Amino acid sequence: MRVQLSALCLALVCAPAAQAAPAKADPRDGKAVFEKWCAACHAPNPRLAGTLALQTKYEGKIPAALEARTDLTPEIVAAFVRNGVAWMAPFRKTEISDAELADLGDYLTKTPGTKGKAR
Repeated sequence: MRVQLSALCLALVCAPAAQAAPAKADPRDGKAVFEKWCAACHAPNPRLAGTLALQTKYEGKIPAALEARTDLTPEIVAAFVRNGVAWMAPFRKTEISDAELADLGDYLTKTPGTKGKAR
């Protein structure tokens, strides 16, 4: 009886550790950073504040959705993220780390059709 009780206790204690934890997105992945911090305003939806503002500013001459742009550089992305613009507040390093910002810049400067894929 004592052996069975010990085995049951051991099984109960070890069971949660044996279960696989759900896979999490790499926080340094540029797409994950975009989806967490940027997509709410800059995804390809003309009703979103950032997309609408860029559509109005550029009058359709360049894409309003950031993921569709081909004219961005990592430096431009970093400047807007760290300094903000108009009603877009700047993001601190405690919100988007330098490594995450580098991944975001890399993600947004890839040519359309290759975003999220290895170069």
